[in-house]
Amino acid sequence: MFTLYTPQTANKTLPGVKRMFADIVAKKNKVVVLQQELQGIVDSVSDFERFIKKKQDLNSAVTELYRAIEILEETGVSIKSVDEGLLDFPSKRFDEEVWLCWKAGEDEIKFWHNKDEGFMGRKPLESTGVIEP
Repeated sequence: MFTLYTPQTANKTLPGVKRMFADIVAKKNKVVVLQQELQGIVDSVSDFERFIKKKQDLNSAVTELYRAIEILEETGVSIKSVDEGLLDFPSKRFDEEVWLCWKAGEDEIKFWHNKDEGFMGRKPLESTGVIEP
């Protein structure tokens, strides 16, 4: 689904987005642990049965991770970095498409940046013409 967000609508949806993002982080961490466990099995020259079972567990975890990402991005929110906790909400500033920017740990969306800029190009919302309701 494509949605243009205002700062108000983005902040209204933020609690649910935060919950979905926390689920993604947990699923990603599970994938990392399973990858490490699988590598340990390979390094220990363990039997095929143990390897195949762990590989199937990893495959399932990766599938769950990607499905969780799809569910969040179906809201129109774009994940820029799971590791850094960066999410962008599509918006408009006058006639220009821009991103409203949120970083994990922030209580609300307070920044925006142009489409060709990243996190380093963030600007405070107070000084913008980002669309209002």
